[in-house]
Amino acid sequence: MEEMAAVQGRELARLLLQAHLDLRARREEAELTVLDTCSRAALADGRTRLERGHHRELSTVIGTVRVTRCALRSPGRPNCYPADQVLGLPHERHSLGVRRLAVLEAVRGSYDAAMEAITRCCGKVVGKRQIEHLVWAAAVDVAAFYAARVPAPQSADMLLVLSVDGKGIVMRPGHLREATRKAAERAKRTFRTRLATGERSGRKRMATLAAVYDADPAMRRPHDIIAPPGGRSTERTQHPGPEAQAKWLTGSVEHNPEHVIAAAFEQAQSRDPQHQRCWVVLVDGARHQLDLIQAEARRRGVTIHIVLDLVHVIEKLWAASRCFHDPCDPAAEDWIAVKTVRILHGCAQRAADEIRADGDRRKLTGDQRTAADKAAQYLNNNADFIHYDQALAAGWPIASGVIEGAARHLIADRLDITGSRWSVPGAEALLILRAVISNDDFPAYWRYHVAAERQRLYPAHDQDEYALSA
Repeated sequence: MEEMAAVQGRELARLLLQAHLDLRARREEAELTVLDTCSRAALADGRTRLERGHHRELSTVIGTVRVTRCALRSPGRPNCYPADQVLGLPHERHSLGVRRLAVLEAVRGSYDAAMEAITRCCGKVVGKRQIEHLVWAAAVDVAAFYAARVPAPQSADMLLVLSVDGKGIVMRPGHLREATRKAAERAKRTFRTRLATGERSGRKRMATLAAVYDADPAMRRPHDIIAPPGGRSTERTQHPGPEAQAKWLTGSVEHNPEHVIAAAFEQAQSRDPQHQRCWVVLVDGARHQLDLIQAEARRRGVTIHIVLDLVHVIEKLWAASRCFHDPCDPAAEDWIAVKTVRILHGCAQRAADEIRADGDRRKLTGDQRTAADKAAQYLNNNADFIHYDQALAAGWPIASGVIEGAARHLIADRLDITGSRWSVPGAEALLILRAVISNDDFPAYWRYHVAAERQRLYPAHDQDEYALSA
């Protein structure tokens, strides 16, 4: 009974919509018939010939209906359909409701799963490839939407935090960047059937992600960040870190990192046009990104405080610990805690010297101390960005969990599903639409997109004296 009610209820709704469109068609024909030649010419930009009974199919969320309308014609010119403009019909077969549903389902899972979900809900109204093209078309107004959007103002003592990261996406042949494609062609494989250690497949194109958010300063101590050997004392309350507010995400696989970083700075600029707030930029140590961030800050004349992500530092220390401890030795965790606390106190150079000294004392050579030397070198190379004692005293964030979570959510959860291979337009559209949804902006964006699509399809405002009513 439930299945019968669901299927027949949808058919009843489709028949009601069909009847409504038929009624509109009869009223339109009656209204246009009584218009004189001059009125028709004013209505349709000089077209005066009236033809009745033009039909088109429209796939909607309750099934496919037939739209009957009149055409105003003129020799050598395309037909004008006044009812299409009144109804806001797209030129293609699928209604705006189907397009919106296609976007919401496609960003959640594969296109096959999206088609199955739409078919269960609406019947057979759209195919897999059509869903893909509808998603591409739905993403065209995202940049204009955010350019016109004004963020809510914040007080001057609120932190303004930016973070940038990159993540690779497996692409179809022909959609890789030229440098990646040439590197893959030059690469010599050790094995025919698998990659050896250190070899790369050369199938990925790097996407750049950026996050901008507000946060109240939260002052902390080193032991609030990491527990010392033996655990934390119960006599002191652990202080939480800054909490992200009004988070905004963006990303692109089509454009270069310069474009995404400029977009992030543009969003930050709109939140603080007078540069009265403290700008904190969290990075992972990638030199290319650092250079681009610093160049963009100079171009905009804004002072930024760059902080190296502590999680990346700790990962380097874990790798170094294996030079001195067995992989399952609990003492490795205490060794890392001691070094991390020292770095959090602002003594990164001392920690690097101690790591090298530990290697010398144990008389490690060659590959035995490679990870330890890399960790020490990493601390030295980023010495300007690891003043964690100052960052903790000022209440700044020191970990890039927001952008790391964005990389998992925007890319790994959808674009990195098993067997997926992407074109640049397809990956770009899904990436930016997932970012819009993550920003909780999709309802507002869809209203903006519908208005922009109507303006593109029907730019003339000549409907003042012509109104259809149901």
